[in-house]
Amino acid sequence: MTEPPHILLVDDDERLRGLLSRYLVEQGFRLTTAANAAEARDKLRFMDFDLMVLDVMMPGENGLALTEDLRAERAPSMPILLLTARGAPEDVVAGFEAGADDYLGKPFDPRVLLVRIRAMLRRASPPPSPAGPLQLGDAVFDSSRAELLSPSGRVRLTGAELSLLVAFAARPHEILSREALAAALEMDEASERAIDVQVTRLRRKIEPDPREPRFLHTVRGKGYVLKPGP
Repeated sequence: MTEPPHILLVDDDERLRGLLSRYLVEQGFRLTTAANAAEARDKLRFMDFDLMVLDVMMPGENGLALTEDLRAERAPSMPILLLTARGAPEDVVAGFEAGADDYLGKPFDPRVLLVRIRAMLRRASPPPSPAGPLQLGDAVFDSSRAELLSPSGRVRLTGAELSLLVAFAARPHEILSREALAAALEMDEASERAIDVQVTRLRRKIEPDPREPRFLHTVRGKGYVLKPGP
């Protein structure tokens, strides 16, 4: 029998940790909690998690710094949802640029958090695409396995990056609007800037020079198009 997804909840608010833990356990998840970034690092050292829910504003190391570090080395693929009382567009963009997969402003309805978590877990394991393998220079994206393979091995993708690449691979040479990409990411409230940030992150994984894209092109005023090739 498959074990339920294991979530790491990191927030310095003890009451909120308790409430969310009880609610998510009732919804069928396994929960581990941490009160700060240092505790989270200890948990990550000894346990595997399917997703992290992480508060941004915490004493000591904040959620943005922890996210950047995890993306750099410890957990490049684990979905991360940031929680914060600061919901201005620039704060949301900063969260995505740090490497988060989603962003939820406080206060929030736990049911909204549940929907976001389920969507992120789906993105982390998207259904196979009918498209065949795509060549991206020296790399190959195998849609049937949802894997990006380079000469040096498998390239680790976040859930959002993988969902974007699956969407592009299913419709190569076709312009996809930001609205279509937001739908692929199941981000109903995503701003154009948030989508641009996710595309930029994907380019870093597939382009020899992300500043001069060979494969994933911007179409001004329309969206993006993937043009695979050698």
